[in-house]
Amino acid sequence: MGICGWIILGGLAGWVASMIAGNNSRQGLIGNIVVGCVGAFVGGLIFNHFGGVGVTGLNLYSFGVALVGAVVTLFIKKLLFGKA
Repeated sequence: MGICGWIILGGLAGWVASMIAGNNSRQGLIGNIVVGCVGAFVGGLIFNHFGGVGVTGLNLYSFGVALVGAVVTLFIKKLLFGKA
């Protein structure tokens, strides 16, 4: 998957994860993309640890992996830095 695919997948996953976490209005477009891309990496690690497959391309399964990772990333961010 190329850089454009990572940006699209990261942006969508970060946006949905920020709505789930309740900080969508504070994050912005770049924040959504960064959280989504980091989340795709984290989600890939989590899924690989439990015997699954990480991000495989621009598809619905990869979106789910990135979304799970992005929610975990936002949860860890909230634990470390609080609500600010």
